[in-house]
Amino acid sequence: MLKTQYKTNMTTKEQKQQVVAELVEKIKRSSGIYFIDFTGMNAAYTLSTRRELKSKGIEFRVAKNTVILRALAEVGGYEHITREVLFGQTMLWFGVNDGVGPAKVLKELTDKSEIPKLKAAYVEGEYFDATQLKALASLPTREDLIAGILGSLNAPISGIVGSVNAVLRDVAYLVEEVAKKQNAA
Repeated sequence: MLKTQYKTNMTTKEQKQQVVAELVEKIKRSSGIYFIDFTGMNAAYTLSTRRELKSKGIEFRVAKNTVILRALAEVGGYEHITREVLFGQTMLWFGVNDGVGPAKVLKELTDKSEIPKLKAAYVEGEYFDATQLKALASLPTREDLIAGILGSLNAPISGIVGSVNAVLRDVAYLVEEVAKKQNAA
């Protein structure tokens, strides 16, 4: 019996190390990490939330708080996330391509219901506490920023095209007027 118990503990330890390694990898490649309290979510609401997260390209993971803290310590730079912040049930949302996208989804969900709740977030290395969800959700998404930049780049080009067209129109008008005068003379 002692050997079986020892083997079970080793498996649990190995499983925890595997979860820590997985979290470290996700943390390193994410531009936004959200620590979510999902206490009180029923199975149906949890399932619909997970589907919505997947449809928006947001990765998520539920883990024990001690395992999360261990992964954060291994990565470093997450000093604001302490045992006081991580209490109860914690789900991590990872904004891999867009650090602000998860905040917008969370804001939509919290507008409908009190659950889930933001415990804290790190977006592009900046710490946000639970009270800053509205500010975080109001930031432009990556796609919004790219669209704005492309719009700014296109504006001068369309201005140049308009100017060139105006010059060509003026030249064509001038040639037409010269031709009329020569025909009249």
